[in-house]
Amino acid sequence: MRDLCKNLNIRYPIIQGGMGNISNAVLTAAVSEAGGLGTIGVGTMEPQEVEKIIKETKEKTEKPFAVNIPINVTPYLNEVITLVLQYKVPVISLSAGNPAPFIKSFHDNGIKVITVCGAVRQAKKAEAAGADVVVAEGYEAAGINSTLESTTLTLIPQIVEQVNIPVVAAGGIGNGRGLAAMFILGASGVQMGTRFIATKESPFHSNYKEKVLAANDHETFVVGRSVGRIRRVLDTAYARTLIDSEKKGIELEEFNKMTTEEYHKIGALEGKLDQGFINSGQIAGLIKDTPTVKELLDNMMLEAKNAIRERQNSIGEKPL
Repeated sequence: MRDLCKNLNIRYPIIQGGMGNISNAVLTAAVSEAGGLGTIGVGTMEPQEVEKIIKETKEKTEKPFAVNIPINVTPYLNEVITLVLQYKVPVISLSAGNPAPFIKSFHDNGIKVITVCGAVRQAKKAEAAGADVVVAEGYEAAGINSTLESTTLTLIPQIVEQVNIPVVAAGGIGNGRGLAAMFILGASGVQMGTRFIATKESPFHSNYKEKVLAANDHETFVVGRSVGRIRRVLDTAYARTLIDSEKKGIELEEFNKMTTEEYHKIGALEGKLDQGFINSGQIAGLIKDTPTVKELLDNMMLEAKNAIRERQNSIGEKPL
């Protein structure tokens, strides 16, 4: 935990996942202000929009935050990198592509580099390329995921055994007990996305928040397997149309059209759940309240410490 916090200059070992085109300065800054690492996910946003969010975030917090760049997703890769350098963003998160060609340039500009992976091989390559932190994401997580579909429980201990840089667990974490569990598996911290949806600061449509709060333990499912585009979403009318289309033999091109970020925004920001999708991780079934981001992070840390102490007592070990 301490190595991650020192590396990223944050108080708590909790990172906000990049939320693609629904990213915003309000939630990003709230996470950073609360002691975690807020993240702006650029998705397919145009450079002007990314610049606006970066500027707004810097106005709302002086604490470190990150920008997530999905390398093979954004059509504005070079422009976004230029913005990160121009505004001296302290942390960059690289996903959906090979991070190796970009790491040295970021380091030369004093920027810490996080890479997101879904396999041991990818984590080892990221470390060899100079990454400061690796986020290991299981397929319990919301949104676009690795086609390998490894679970967080199996992925974290295997990656921890193979790399020497801090490992952050993503997918299936939503409270302090989950954070404690990842510590026990060897992770230095966690990355969360779905849990931040149900917070007071998150400016998403009430239909999205209410759907997360009402979710049970099997309310999410994966779409896109038939075309090699794994995405975990909440069960909505629009998500059902995606499943039905796959059963009928949809082609990749058509699936991509039906899952563009425009449909993501229609669901998440406009609340039209019959016309757009909403991402969610499997942890949604555990989420039943809407705290402030600060309350969430403070309570998670307290709950994690208490959970570890209780387990130590239960096996006869002296508590920390």
